[in-house]
Amino acid sequence: MGAVELRHLRYFVAVAETGSLTEAAQRRLHTSQPSLSRQIRDLERQVGVELLSRSARGVEVTEAGRVFLDHARAVLVQVDAGVQAARAAAHPVRRSFGMGFLTGLEVTWLPLAMRALQDQLPDIQVAVSSDYSPRLGEALTRGRMDVAFMRPEPDYPLEYVVVDREPLVVLMPRDHRLTACDAIAPEELAGETFIGGANKAGVLRTVTEDYLRRCGVDVSLDHGVDNIAMALSLVASTRGLALMPAYALNLLPHAVVSRPLVGQPPTIDVAVGYHRTNTSPVLKTFLSRLVAVTA
Repeated sequence: MGAVELRHLRYFVAVAETGSLTEAAQRRLHTSQPSLSRQIRDLERQVGVELLSRSARGVEVTEAGRVFLDHARAVLVQVDAGVQAARAAAHPVRRSFGMGFLTGLEVTWLPLAMRALQDQLPDIQVAVSSDYSPRLGEALTRGRMDVAFMRPEPDYPLEYVVVDREPLVVLMPRDHRLTACDAIAPEELAGETFIGGANKAGVLRTVTEDYLRRCGVDVSLDHGVDNIAMALSLVASTRGLALMPAYALNLLPHAVVSRPLVGQPPTIDVAVGYHRTNTSPVLKTFLSRLVAVTA
């Protein structure tokens, strides 16, 4: 029996998190699906149990696989941390602090985040990036980032501090008939081309679907989007309606306008995520000042 190698762990985690051999191979690992399938079979032979069950619906993690997944993630976190520590020891530089944002949130939250680190800035190098919320979760889990303004992602073992609850608003073309309304009733969405969250915007999709279900409104998703920029583009080009978090108001092009929902709108959390094993003193300082700067 051969030894379990790091590549086996990375491949397994990628398949477990995507739920698809094809997506993991093409988008996460940049390898062929047959090669990935062989690597997973090798891993299962070495571990001695079935870690993934395969069916027509895709790939699901077995009970044994779920246990193994937690350990595999922990090992990868430690290895990545070790690599970074070794590189830092060999090439001492200013301490780096990685800060991520769900694309579009940086407009509001980056100035506040930098204020929390104001007295630290001469001594650290802040690396700022924006991405989909699940990718931010992965970066935090792997130790490639220290903190992120994102959605709480249930698939990642992270700590979250909720800093805002954004209401959803209705986005529509500037000349749409509903612009005559001061606020939009949910039943007005029925029969319209509807644009909503897709796979990488799973939290938004869940909040939207729960809200429409509670309101008794049957709306079919015509276009799924992963970020605000895609939503704005589709609203303008398809003349559809979208339910999006209020931070979209910072990014509206001339062709798109917004209206609030009637009554109590659903909200979606903005949270600061970080990994509990991150011992960065800069992160500790940032978290201690978070409530004050975001109040």
